[in-house]
Amino acid sequence: MSEDVIKIKSFSFAIRIVNLYRILNSRSEYVMSKQILRSGTSVGANIREAKNAESKADFIHKMGISQKEADETLYWLELLQATNYISNEEFLSLNNDGVEVLKLIKSIIITSKNNIKKN
Repeated sequence: MSEDVIKIKSFSFAIRIVNLYRILNSRSEYVMSKQILRSGTSVGANIREAKNAESKADFIHKMGISQKEADETLYWLELLQATNYISNEEFLSLNNDGVEVLKLIKSIIITSKNNIKKN
């Protein structure tokens, strides 16, 4: 169930990141925009890869990569806000979505690890 939710939420988050990338590009910010585009879209891509994992350990590993990419995306959002490339409003909205995705990923990883221990 939560795997479907994370798939939807990470895809929606990626769309918002792509839109942010376009805005940043129009403001002639090219370096950070490419970084956040890469990390922000990688979250959902790795979640999709995890769904096709060859084992539970592989699933956890791929979800771990998604977790790292989500956290990196939050870093870039913080930096963009601190350097006034995005407003506080834009930051809060995107950051809240990113934190929600990150929490879901962490929960899935913990549950998966606990399920392995039970078996």
